[in-house]
Amino acid sequence: MCGIIGYIGKKQALPILINGLRRLEYRGYDSAGVAVSDGKKFTKIKAVGKIEKLAEKLKPLDLNGSVGIAHTRWATHGGVTEANAHPHSACADDLVIAHNGIIENYRELKEKFLKGHELKSETDTEILAHLIEVFYKGNLTEAVRTALKEVRGTYGLAAMHSDEPDKLVAARFGSPLVIGVGDGEYFLASDTSPMLAHTKEVIFLDDGEIAEISLSGLKISSLDSKNITKYSETIDWDEASAQKQGYEHFMLKEIFDQPAVFKDAIRGRYNLTEGTAHLGGLNMTSEQMHSVSRVILLACGTASYAALVGKYALERLAGIPTEVDVGSEFRYRDPIIDRNTLVFGITQSGETADTLAALREAKRKGAFVRGIVNVIGSTLARETDGGTYMHAGPELAVASTKAYTNMVAVLILYAIQFGRLNRLTQATGERLIAALLEIPTKMKEVLAQSERIKTIAEKYKDSVGMLFLGRGINYPVALEGSHKLKEISYIHSEAYPAGEMKHGANALLGPHFPVVAIMTKNQLYEKMRSSVEEVRARKSPLILIATVGDESARELADDVIYVPPTMELLEPLLNTIPLQLFAYHTAVALGRDVDRPRNLAKSVTVE
Repeated sequence: MCGIIGYIGKKQALPILINGLRRLEYRGYDSAGVAVSDGKKFTKIKAVGKIEKLAEKLKPLDLNGSVGIAHTRWATHGGVTEANAHPHSACADDLVIAHNGIIENYRELKEKFLKGHELKSETDTEILAHLIEVFYKGNLTEAVRTALKEVRGTYGLAAMHSDEPDKLVAARFGSPLVIGVGDGEYFLASDTSPMLAHTKEVIFLDDGEIAEISLSGLKISSLDSKNITKYSETIDWDEASAQKQGYEHFMLKEIFDQPAVFKDAIRGRYNLTEGTAHLGGLNMTSEQMHSVSRVILLACGTASYAALVGKYALERLAGIPTEVDVGSEFRYRDPIIDRNTLVFGITQSGETADTLAALREAKRKGAFVRGIVNVIGSTLARETDGGTYMHAGPELAVASTKAYTNMVAVLILYAIQFGRLNRLTQATGERLIAALLEIPTKMKEVLAQSERIKTIAEKYKDSVGMLFLGRGINYPVALEGSHKLKEISYIHSEAYPAGEMKHGANALLGPHFPVVAIMTKNQLYEKMRSSVEEVRARKSPLILIATVGDESARELADDVIYVPPTMELLEPLLNTIPLQLFAYHTAVALGRDVDRPRNLAKSVTVE
């Protein structure tokens, strides 16, 4: 949620800032603003709505300057207004800040420090700007440091002062910030995407760190003034991989990326001869792995549905009791954890606030804490004791697609790895890995049906609600399919284990209530078919996901989407894709903003 971009160097800052904001659009926002210094004063322009509205306001202006900050805001404190948009100033216009996060004690700060200060917005961020102004004595870095010692909450902060025109100050606690190191220039952003066109050398700020960025160099210190030495890392993504590459939307591109990025997720992590997997980043000895008596998978949203697939795989292949916990709930109960518990945090961005907080709680209780994450150098990657990058590449659409399938791939590899240590035979391991290697080709077979799925989506686009059904390993698939439909098309949908229909959901069925059912050929096929017969008897339109060759499915359903056969535990890797395409084409048919659905953000960095 929200995005920060900053620049200091020798080039004109404004084009870099505006293009940087465009790269951050996927994070979710409802207003945007920019502040540029000409060496004497700041010019600050803000607009409600899309970045293009801000760009239109900037066209007639001649904003010259090589230092600036910009921001996309997703409203938390105060409504969607120009006054509430960032950057914010204090009483005078000589100080500007952009801020991601939430200042929890803003009321206390206002009462204690800001008597006589005139506030122009409803935001907690403006309180922080005034607080820095109170402590400013000619050194912006120290003013920020002193102010932040009074703050309770989360922040990713960028600040400038007209008395120090060649300096940017950044600070981070709970909300990510990255510094890009160029040739005589520096970039500051919420993630690496805005700087990929300029540099791949980056430094990730950690919680409690403050960076003073100037043309003479970079100084990083702690809140208690201790100097910190950090080294840059090289990012292996490039700007081209973050573009649409001819697809109408990022989401469609990312759906079609799945065969290629799936190969990246499993490459070098399996041994077909021995029927096992090896994910070295786990950083656990064989003895430690043998000692694991329980696994907890912590995740939110789409990642939690991938985790449910992982639960099936770990329990069936490794015989390890596995729980899936939603990050936002985990730490508000008293979870039972011991030193033989292995806890995975699963998050595409590595910045999901609830998942991070849950992991920290697990770590305090003595668990093995590991991560499954996409973004290199993210907070989760740095705070865990090991884990696995899912190698999905940049995912810019808010609705996750390729990251989901790569999460599932990594969890299945872990299930094989632990399984071979426990009870999984070499022969079964070999069959699983051989089947995994066939998945990219089979994914392409599903993707080839996109136009047909589009026709089906257009047929049902005006439905007021839908129901998704699955059993066993395909119940998480139903959950994810329902989730995708509601988040990008805004059609209300639910997902049920098919065997639960008699316990209430049957009351919804009728001619105007479509049902999507996953009825592929596996050990629960006959049970699932019985549930589908019940739906058919109640006249609900039926869309079936069925296995290639199952011609009897056509007798049951109004529409059938066929997927290639695979081993049961691997079915989610194929069965989810037609549901992604169905949600995508439905949303397009309804004229929705597919890549940036309303009220949602890609990286949820606040509770």
